[in-house]
Amino acid sequence: MSWTEQELKQVDGTDELQVSSYRPDGTLRPFVTIWTARLGDDVYVRSAYGPDNGWFRRAKASGTGRIRVGSVERDVLFEAPDDDVHAPLDDVYRAKYAKYDKQIVATVVGPAVVGTTLRLVPQD
Repeated sequence: MSWTEQELKQVDGTDELQVSSYRPDGTLRPFVTIWTARLGDDVYVRSAYGPDNGWFRRAKASGTGRIRVGSVERDVLFEAPDDDVHAPLDDVYRAKYAKYDKQIVATVVGPAVVGTTLRLVPQD
């Protein structure tokens, strides 16, 4: 599966995405609001507060979840990204969130967030 152009525009056009992971019994955990970025035809999220952040731990453990952004709501797989996306993804985050304080943006860019980056793969 892939994102539609309209879905990718929703990601580009909003600062925040809501993410939830599935529990082992198939129910969704509560949604958490986080920043998101599009790079090409892919959508990514990063844990601003490291690998111990609850939503990130649960997403990694589950491997599946659901996102909401604008009018889009889709089931997703949480996957580790390719190594070569981190530098261009940093640039996307910096540009998209340039209106925010640089210290806040610094929580989602750079080497410290490489291990807390997830690629969202749409499912049907």
